Amino acid sequence: MTMQRLTDRLGGLAFGGDYNPEQWDEEVWKEDEELMRRARVNLATVGVFSWALMEPEEGRYDFAWLDAHLSRLHAGGVAVDLATPTASPPPWFTLAHPDALPVSPDGTRLTHGSRDTYCLAAPAYRRAARRIAGALAERYGDHPALALWHVHNEYATLCWCEHTAAAFRVWLRARHGSLDALNEAWGTAFWSQRYTAWEQILPPRATQWHKNPGQALDFRRFWSDEALAAYREQRDAIRAHSDRPVTTNLMLPAYQNLDLWAFGREVDLVAVDHYPSAPGADAAADTAFGADRARSFGGGAPWLLMEQGTNTVHAGDRVLAKEPGDIGRHTLGHIAHGSDGTLFFQWRQSRAGAEQWHSAMVPHAGPDSRTFREVTAVGENVALLGELAGSTVRAEVAVLHDSDAWWALEVDGLPSAELDYHATLRRAHRALWDAGATVDFAHPEHDLSRYRLVLAPSLFLLSDAGAANLRRYVADGGTLLVQPFSGAVDEHLHARLGGYPAAPLREALGIRVEEYRPLRRDEKIVLSDGSHGTAWSESLRTEGAEALVTYNGGMLGGRAALTRHGFGAGQGWYLSTRLDDTGYAALVTRLLTETGVEPDLPGLPSGVESVTRHAPDGRRWHVLINHRADVVPLPAPAHDLLTDGPLYELPPGGCAVVQAS
Repeated sequence: MTMQRLTDRLGGLAFGGDYNPEQWDEEVWKEDEELMRRARVNLATVGVFSWALMEPEEGRYDFAWLDAHLSRLHAGGVAVDLATPTASPPPWFTLAHPDALPVSPDGTRLTHGSRDTYCLAAPAYRRAARRIAGALAERYGDHPALALWHVHNEYATLCWCEHTAAAFRVWLRARHGSLDALNEAWGTAFWSQRYTAWEQILPPRATQWHKNPGQALDFRRFWSDEALAAYREQRDAIRAHSDRPVTTNLMLPAYQNLDLWAFGREVDLVAVDHYPSAPGADAAADTAFGADRARSFGGGAPWLLMEQGTNTVHAGDRVLAKEPGDIGRHTLGHIAHGSDGTLFFQWRQSRAGAEQWHSAMVPHAGPDSRTFREVTAVGENVALLGELAGSTVRAEVAVLHDSDAWWALEVDGLPSAELDYHATLRRAHRALWDAGATVDFAHPEHDLSRYRLVLAPSLFLLSDAGAANLRRYVADGGTLLVQPFSGAVDEHLHARLGGYPAAPLREALGIRVEEYRPLRRDEKIVLSDGSHGTAWSESLRTEGAEALVTYNGGMLGGRAALTRHGFGAGQGWYLSTRLDDTGYAALVTRLLTETGVEPDLPGLPSGVESVTRHAPDGRRWHVLINHRADVVPLPAPAHDLLTDGPLYELPPGGCAVVQAS
């Protein structure tokens, strides 16, 4: 079957959100039709949490209500992203199959009454999920309203039950081949953990003290593979009846225990949900962070923002409202970084249920509200940008991301509690974003040759293949910055002997780390250039590298903190501490300058975001977002697609999309 692109079917970029008409009555449905037209909604996600209505009892389906809503949406010019409802099994399922309920690490079996009450490894659950996905596809596979399939919702739930244990053993046999190989990989000679039968192996449940690190890492890998297998089963059941693209909504950055590179290879387009964790400029930077990762997981292809909070910023134990204009700025931020549209959770704010205070496009206050007026304005703007559909984003800088490295930093017994993987990645991306660089994420084993600069902010675990690839990247002319505690263990979590990092990478960097020295909480260490190191320090020996910055005083006095090594045609840089924000920004700016990486639209001040989208026919558009509180003149006048007129300056908080010359 030939698969049609989502944006081709929509005739432009996607705009809309989760629509749950089953929560409302006919009077509200009629109002929804009129309001969707006003807001220029062209795509609605339907059915995400509707299993109890679709299948009121096992094997008996009721699709009449869904038939009516899909027909109504289609008549109103709204296409449908049809979801399989498998993230929320109905009560009848859990009563009929209590063994399919999830079990926590301490052995507590959870019950229904929320969402995600299932074990992905339970055969009864997997059968039921395949069955309803197939039934939906058989009925709606060629429905004229259907534009996209949405499998499940935010695969996230882990389980430690007996079904999981059995599946884990099958996975371990396939990965390691023999108990001898598993015992070697897990280092079971320590603490008398050697296994002599497969049946002895359990998931890493609650235990007396530290869990075996290799076991914990393999469990995270196993669960990601199990989730991917569950996705594939539903996807394949759908593809048997439908030629529409199939995806699932990934969450960023750490909500899901998933290898997102692997999922990116299996979906027809990457779709993500994104909710900023701080307001203001931090939310803007976080939008770019999430969007750049989403684009990268799909190999640079256009992707889709499946969910964002209309008026929601999650900030610890508070849910903050967005500032006026943020709905538009965040939406355009995702589109700038490659999304072929933007959807929200949800269309209408629920009047009851667990997420009744989750913001929506139509809030409790109704359409006569600031939120809906902004939504309408944003929908009108998105409708003007249809020519961007299918265009892509190019970057000359990459930040390395590896799920194994993330999971490895979450095992027990590491020397510091401040080794937060995603916080470290965010910090690297933020420094590049602040400097105006467009950024990709890449895996350590990917072809990196197209990047002038690569940052490796957190590679505690580095495979032999990854180490060899990074060495080759530098030798072939690339510039690489490696940050502390990288390459310290191999893919089995075995320590690299003879000094860190892995030998091929050491050669490219011209250093050898002999000793790691975590700093006390809130401790700062002074460096020779006046900057400060925090959280971590290392005693290293230069083996060909030049010491650019050294430690002042103490045991490390005079030893290298920042090094540079010419290797082959490239340069390997190593930073052995966590620099303060000012020092780190200065280092990143220096690297960008030395490698010749410039902003997409030079001449704009800091605080104005500029990203270029490239069409296959050579056309280019600069997407501009002014995060400053003052007016910013453009380097040269340009034609703005949003106003269809000449543009000379960006007002405070203003946005524009201009055709590049």
